[in-house]
Amino acid sequence: MNNSNNNPLFLGGAVVVAGLLIAGAVIWNGSHPSGTTGTTAGNTGAAPSVNIKDVQTNGEPFIGNPNAPVTIAEWSDYQCPFCKQWEISTLPQILQNYVNAGKVRVVFKDFQFLGPDSMVDAEWARSIWSLYPNQFLAWRTAIYSSEPQENSMSASANLAFLKTTTATVQGIDVAKVEADVAANQVKYDAQINADKTEAAKFGISATPSFVIGTQMIAGAYPYATFQQAIDQELGSSGTATSTQG
Repeated sequence: MNNSNNNPLFLGGAVVVAGLLIAGAVIWNGSHPSGTTGTTAGNTGAAPSVNIKDVQTNGEPFIGNPNAPVTIAEWSDYQCPFCKQWEISTLPQILQNYVNAGKVRVVFKDFQFLGPDSMVDAEWARSIWSLYPNQFLAWRTAIYSSEPQENSMSASANLAFLKTTTATVQGIDVAKVEADVAANQVKYDAQINADKTEAAKFGISATPSFVIGTQMIAGAYPYATFQQAIDQELGSSGTATSTQG
């Protein structure tokens, strides 16, 4: 966990983006992804044994109080449409009701498997976290909000998309990020691949997937699902600051 004073501890003014949440996940079937609804990791019918205490969080991008009583680890792919739906529909409510209150920290883990563009996107994310941790959430939100159909662009078009979208986030020097990615690509790729390897250890084969306490949530489920899991971990079911959603 990165405890630098530059890291964001509390996120204020989160805007809840209205929209219909489609519960789902992108499942790796061995050769290509396919969209599904409410599919659990591995689709075995039995939840894998997980514990947030076993998740590597040191040095990973995060938002919230680093000492929050509850940590959520999310594995996602920047090209995943279901990750997009969760990020713009469910995450803002978690921010408003738990993160801003210091109750929850959200750690972002990589599960980049939808192609080369996914890796490039993740490299830029790692650079943003390294150079501009206070802008990381705003950048991530901008990327997901503008995300085109998965794998719909050429490599050059995807890079142009990253530059253009990054330029919309105040306080980020796009040229500096591009240079940092070029200089640190090997390091960032190792971090990205380590997250994916760790995911396999937990039986994760879907994006987005989450570990909260000893619970696994595989799919872009509605806010109520996460509210219940968070409140259970807090030991005070139903005591969130707000129950909207």
